[in-house]
Amino acid sequence: MRIILTHEQADFDALAALLGASLLDEQALAVLPRRLNRNVRAYLNLYGSELPLHEVRDLPNEPIETVTLVDTQSLVTLKGMSKHTRVRVIDHHQPRADLPPEWQVTIERVGACTTLLVEALRERLEPLNSHLATLLLLGIYEDTGSLTYNNTTARDAHAVAYLLEQGANLHLASQFLNPPLSEDQREVYHRLLASAETLEINGQTIVIAKGEATGLVEEVSSIAHKLRDLLDPDGLFLLVKTAEGIRLVARSTTDRINVAQIAALFGGGGHERAAAALIRIPDLGVPEDNALDVVYQRLIEALPDKVQPAITVEQIMSPRPMVISPETSAQEAAQLMQRYGYEGYPVVKDGKVIGLLTRRAVDRALAHRLNLPASSLMEAGEVVVRPQDPLEVVQRLMAETGWGQIPVIDPESQTVIGIVTRTDLLKALGRNHLAAPARQNFADRLEAALPPARLALLKLIADRAHRRRLPVYVVGGFVRDLLLNRPSQDFDIVVEGDAIALARALERELGGRVTSHSRFGTAKWHIAEIRASLLKNTLRLDNADLSDLPEYLDFISARTEFYDYPTALPTVERSSIKLDLHRRDFTINTLALRLDGRHYGDLYDYWGGYADLQRGLIRVLHSLSFVDDPTRMLRAVRFEQRFGFQIEDRTLQLMHEARDLLRQVSGDRLRHELELILAEEDPLPALQRLEELQLLESIHPDLHWNPQLNDPMHAALKAPLESAWNLPETWGGAPIRRMLAYLVWFLPLPAEKSANLAQRLRLPHHLREGLKIGAELIPDLPGLLDCAPSRIVARLDGVPLPVIYALFLLNRTSEIAEVLSTYATRWRHIHPVTDGHTLRAMGVSPGPAYRRILWALRAAWLDGEIHSPEEERRLLEQLIPTKPHD
Repeated sequence: MRIILTHEQADFDALAALLGASLLDEQALAVLPRRLNRNVRAYLNLYGSELPLHEVRDLPNEPIETVTLVDTQSLVTLKGMSKHTRVRVIDHHQPRADLPPEWQVTIERVGACTTLLVEALRERLEPLNSHLATLLLLGIYEDTGSLTYNNTTARDAHAVAYLLEQGANLHLASQFLNPPLSEDQREVYHRLLASAETLEINGQTIVIAKGEATGLVEEVSSIAHKLRDLLDPDGLFLLVKTAEGIRLVARSTTDRINVAQIAALFGGGGHERAAAALIRIPDLGVPEDNALDVVYQRLIEALPDKVQPAITVEQIMSPRPMVISPETSAQEAAQLMQRYGYEGYPVVKDGKVIGLLTRRAVDRALAHRLNLPASSLMEAGEVVVRPQDPLEVVQRLMAETGWGQIPVIDPESQTVIGIVTRTDLLKALGRNHLAAPARQNFADRLEAALPPARLALLKLIADRAHRRRLPVYVVGGFVRDLLLNRPSQDFDIVVEGDAIALARALERELGGRVTSHSRFGTAKWHIAEIRASLLKNTLRLDNADLSDLPEYLDFISARTEFYDYPTALPTVERSSIKLDLHRRDFTINTLALRLDGRHYGDLYDYWGGYADLQRGLIRVLHSLSFVDDPTRMLRAVRFEQRFGFQIEDRTLQLMHEARDLLRQVSGDRLRHELELILAEEDPLPALQRLEELQLLESIHPDLHWNPQLNDPMHAALKAPLESAWNLPETWGGAPIRRMLAYLVWFLPLPAEKSANLAQRLRLPHHLREGLKIGAELIPDLPGLLDCAPSRIVARLDGVPLPVIYALFLLNRTSEIAEVLSTYATRWRHIHPVTDGHTLRAMGVSPGPAYRRILWALRAAWLDGEIHSPEEERRLLEQLIPTKPHD
């Protein structure tokens, strides 16, 4: 067997190199590493089934003759390797000094390892389809920064040109790659991101970041573009102190922020959406150390006058409203209201608003048979707004006055030009402004749920975040379970800002080790080796147990996500905690506890999750949620059954409408969700509910749940396993109970159906083989009841023990179970004293006779024909021919 390997935590260059090498040697098996970069995993979830790539667990049990290493020079040991295994290296990195001399090494300094393999493919003159060409293009683009990194060579560019000729899809590639920055720019980028402050000015989201970059010789505009794409504000302003002075770089995504006007205040200019200024520090007349703060403060003061409101009165008002005079009678007003359906009319005298006449006042007057004029019935007052006023002004006036209709006047002429109603306001708020989060504090419950050491660490992190002006939260399942009085100790830290910067700061101050994914804004702070020091020197808890602290903590930048098409994996972008919570699946998982400063323990509930927790409802967040990710339907059932909740009616309707989309989801993702259900404390109600909702058959027409399997499934997953069987803890690298669950579920099906399901769910190779072997064995089981033990052993030997155990569980109440148990616990362990060495010593030539003789001896033991080594020796003398060669 020949295999192709690459490095762990594979990026697109590693993945594409695997593909290229497998296309060059179609007989070799390209093996995926166990760990992949997150964007690579997302790509494989979508397109992996179309690629000739294999998992380690699916490799056949054969000797490995040749290993080709691509994009790496490190060899991992796999079963089947030996000292005779030949190793070939194809790489583009600096050669290692300790490479074994017997290895065949090809190392060429190009931008991407994939380039070397594309060159070889091009020489073979075999066409590539668009899908393969796109992945190869991704490999080159990732390691060359889309051909912009300094390590890029002409060979990389030629390879890209060839792939484009073969149909590589640049649009698809762009979905998985980010534009690059130089090393110096990236350093400034992270510094600015860490200092970024988000302001709400006139309803617009403004991000301001400041920092020093005296050594930067490249442009700041690329950094601004990157930050704008990441943070997605309405306006972005960067203040960067360089050797020349303070550079202001401004970007806008809306007509309501004219950054050219703002830059002009500092002697600069540009376009409405992109502008810049260079501010000379001597011109400021302040000490150089204070210059950046002075410019920052001036910018803050200038913005309110230059930023137009996000939604103005002008956008929602009804123009040219009907107005009435003070003399208009109640009957006349009633006729107008009936004809036009308006609930109120501004009362105008000499062009000025003097009051509001409402339907309620008119109706009451007419009920008393009083045809009074508007001046007598109106609510008096000069309550008006102007076209450019923000919605907050309208909202305040309505609350203060009770007026449901506010006239809009022209700022210059003071004449009425429009009207804003309460309905207009509510619609605008519903479209554009989410309600403020419900504020309750659960600090006491949080402190009661965590061990002192873990709580002290959490507070330490919150303190360091507060010093950096970073809001931090624990969110989702941890908060949900805390409020349900089912607290766990596992949580992630969600940061409204740069999570990586916070983790790095903790690493510098306290030690440990941080690994991060800058593209996704996540970091893992490994503290296993410093837990003792943290407890004693930092947290000052001498008596605490080391196990009270986790081995690592995950830090996640608050983010949002969107889906390009149904069932796609989400595209992720940095965002606020509000939108981070909105990307989650159900309202009960949208709760957050804030940890920093005076907000410690505050519950943030933007989406009604706390109320649904109290009502026991599983409610999806929006109507397209299941279209975006159909696996949420399986999660809805899992949560419903775990907590004893109910899926609310609208969510059930949406599930019914979207269930057919499950057919489009990859087997790997579906299997993952099913295995989470199987791992529940009691998975049986969830499996039955999936059947009731027809979700299983939506995954595959042959997939169903039969309640008759409840007992064997419970025995497979939860009941103590029969100790006398000595079952392994894992089978093929997977937990034995999970494998038993699949066997119990699928073995009763016809062989063709179980094979179809195994393929649909991409079950591991060993499990597929077990199902096949089990299906072939099932018809023979009744016939074994009347057979001698030797016949039974002959049939069952070679059948994986987990398969036999699953059949034992499925036949627990029948005589078949006794036969299978006796085989597993007794008969399979019976072997003769004689072995091959004995036969050789007796002059028997190696060959088929060995197998025949040894089996005859074992069968005699099994069938009770011999009972002692002496009897075995006498039988052996009868079995050995006088002339061994006969």
